[in-house]
Amino acid sequence: MNDFLKSIIERDPAAKSKLSIILTYPGVKAVFLHRIANFFSKAKFHLVARIISQFSRFITGIEIHPNARIGKNLFIDHGMGVVIGETSHIGDNVTIYHAVTLGGISPSIKSEEQRNIKRHPTLKDNVVIGSGAQVLGPITVGEYAKVGANAVVTHDVPSHAVMIGVPAKNIKSKPDEDKSFKPYGISHED
Repeated sequence: MNDFLKSIIERDPAAKSKLSIILTYPGVKAVFLHRIANFFSKAKFHLVARIISQFSRFITGIEIHPNARIGKNLFIDHGMGVVIGETSHIGDNVTIYHAVTLGGISPSIKSEEQRNIKRHPTLKDNVVIGSGAQVLGPITVGEYAKVGANAVVTHDVPSHAVMIGVPAKNIKSKPDEDKSFKPYGISHED
């Protein structure tokens, strides 16, 4: 828990203390409640898991399906309107801003055929997803990639990419190994 809170302080200049993060950050509550819902889902208590998930949605405005797989130190900043679908896989140290959807495609068409298959995105380690972005389908977003605000991503994203637009396109001209945290893909020096 200490590493989780420390990782938030490193990524959020508004974070003043660990206590304030625990008490006032909806993303922290959502991730904590997801861990509980995920435990019940793995134990095949699916109704209990969904009830916990919906309670979390009610108090945080963040909907995480109990079956979603989440690595360590997920930071959901602000959080309102975030939706993380059932077969989403999220790596370590990922940052997601408000109104982001990690969704499937065509979920209401032939839904029986879509059960128990990968329908939602995989986010590798250290990915940043900007506010309002839609990452859709069973795609992979590579390590250290950044997805800009309101981008719509429907294809795999290479590591270190910077994706913007609708449909999203990679604007990074040369892949580099910059691993610094840049919440919007660039820093003020760039």
